[in-house]
Amino acid sequence: MKKKLRSIGSSLIPAVFLVFLGCLWEAAVRLLKIKSYILPAPSAVWLALVRRFSLLLQHSRVTLLEAALGLAASIVVALVLAVLLDRFALLKRLLYPVFVISQTIPIIALAPVMLVWFGLGTLPKVLIVILVCFFPIVVSITEGLATVDQDLINLMRVMGANDWKILTTLQLPAALPAFFAGLKIAATYSVMAAVIGEWLGGNKGIGVYMIRAMHNFQTDSLFAAIAVVVTLSILVFLAVEGAARLAMPWHRARQEE
Repeated sequence: MKKKLRSIGSSLIPAVFLVFLGCLWEAAVRLLKIKSYILPAPSAVWLALVRRFSLLLQHSRVTLLEAALGLAASIVVALVLAVLLDRFALLKRLLYPVFVISQTIPIIALAPVMLVWFGLGTLPKVLIVILVCFFPIVVSITEGLATVDQDLINLMRVMGANDWKILTTLQLPAALPAFFAGLKIAATYSVMAAVIGEWLGGNKGIGVYMIRAMHNFQTDSLFAAIAVVVTLSILVFLAVEGAARLAMPWHRARQEE
């Protein structure tokens, strides 16, 4: 019972702090008489969110689909690459620096190239999400595979297990905590990456909505779209966290002790 109360209390503290910041923001806008096109009050943002909810919902579905497809593809690509890097040391020395360099290239500069190559459809946005999300996942899986006890691997080999059996029954389960740690980071980036792709070209998505709102000086609608992006990112993160709890019940039980 005490643990539940502490858990509820720890969850309420951030919520109360956010409400406090919102009240402070509202008071500052009203007292300083800031123009709404410069900084709208939270109440104005909320009204914009309510008025344009159906339109924002349509655009958010597109963005969420792009983010989900990109994140799913990132997992597959990262898993294959991580297994290859763990299996072949030379390949790891060759490709690992390339992966690091790929993350130093600004996506905002690379995205137009994707749009030129693949058009204005869903594919370039998904590719941008993959470029942003695969790196933390591949690094986390690679590190997770590398930390598996070599004595256990040798023991399985002595017992007649082949490489595939060792990978699927020992290495991958042992790397799950590291995998989900990297996946949580990638999940928070996925929606942002899809929005960046939509900024540069397209006719649907939250990024497109934000550009239109900005061009029309509808700052309240722009902030409402930002709130939707934040909400979508949190939902994707919570979905990954829920998947981690289902995939690693032993890890959850250890944390609750």
